[in-house]
Amino acid sequence: MTTAAPVLLTVPEVMGRLKYSRSKVYDLIRSKRLASFTEGRCRRIPESALQEYIRTRLEEAS
Repeated sequence: MTTAAPVLLTVPEVMGRLKYSRSKVYDLIRSKRLASFTEGRCRRIPESALQEYIRTRLEEAS
């Protein structure tokens, strides 16, 4: 049985999904509100981290 590899997003992909600026996405990463990691010079955000951020924001808004 094989498991699906996690989907990893780039900063521009997250920017497009959230309609946020590059600086806003990096602010979220710096403040630990959006989990990410670097591989070499590339920063990657797991899709699950993006979903968690959205879920948290929705809970804060309600």
